[in-house]
Amino acid sequence: MTRDLTVTMEAHMRAIDEHTITEAALDQMASTTDPRLKEIMAALTRHLHDFAREVDLTPEEWLEGIKFLTAVGQKCTAYRQEFILLSDTLGLSSLVNALHDRRATEAGTKSSLVGPFYRQDSPVLKLGDTIVTKPTNGLEVCLYGRVTNSAGQGVPHATVQVWQPDETGNYDLQKHDPSEMDLRGTFRTDADGRFYLRTIAPLGYMIPMDGPVGDMIRAQKRHGYRPAHIHFIIGAEGYREVVTALYLQGDEHIDSDTVFGVTASLVTDVRKNDPSSPIPNLPTIKFDFQLPAAAAYGSGRVGADPSQIVAKVAS
Repeated sequence: MTRDLTVTMEAHMRAIDEHTITEAALDQMASTTDPRLKEIMAALTRHLHDFAREVDLTPEEWLEGIKFLTAVGQKCTAYRQEFILLSDTLGLSSLVNALHDRRATEAGTKSSLVGPFYRQDSPVLKLGDTIVTKPTNGLEVCLYGRVTNSAGQGVPHATVQVWQPDETGNYDLQKHDPSEMDLRGTFRTDADGRFYLRTIAPLGYMIPMDGPVGDMIRAQKRHGYRPAHIHFIIGAEGYREVVTALYLQGDEHIDSDTVFGVTASLVTDVRKNDPSSPIPNLPTIKFDFQLPAAAAYGSGRVGADPSQIVAKVAS
């Protein structure tokens, strides 16, 4: 009787090998009730399995991958997001941005990366104020422009969040007490959609190389640099939020950004003797942003304040 039962079980058991494991895993996931989660996890499983088969992944290599991802997680804190940095350097963040832009119902300023140094609740400032709070030797500039809709009309009272590295290529999170913000600010456009502020010209920089992502970049013989840039998140009621950055012409890494954030439409320069500047006698960086109409899909922020992510994990 026992032998007959064993034979019957063997006849009905699926043979698991390198060819059948994928379907076996997908079959177990088939009861997932959330349709989007089901779609994403099924596709992820298929691609992961295809990847392992394509490279003929060994146990030692699998374990090294587990160690690498573990180290990436261990490097994350309330002030640093190593996983976002990993996504950026693999080009995934830029890809997700491009997919997000494709869903827009109207043309708008092209998206760029939030990056790993965004912080929510930057200080609210008045037009014309400076975002510089620490001593600096940087070149002071007037950053100004206009926020418009697709018809070219100014968007009044739009929120303009700005953050950037300093003249040495460092963000405040890398240099100061994390509770102290520098080179960050939130502004509101005027009745015509115009904004202007004082800041300094940023310098390009090497991404943080003291973690597992830095080890990966060195192993791949990549230079690890980002060109000089300034980040923006711009939004207004009834409009799709624009998450983007401006890149300064002439930076030696403008064509080889390690995180693939640069596109030609976002490249600008520092101008001298600008007669249109709202702050006379300062060099200027001028750029006009276009907000498309709001759509039904969610946020375009490919990134977040690191403290938000850590808080969600902890809860």
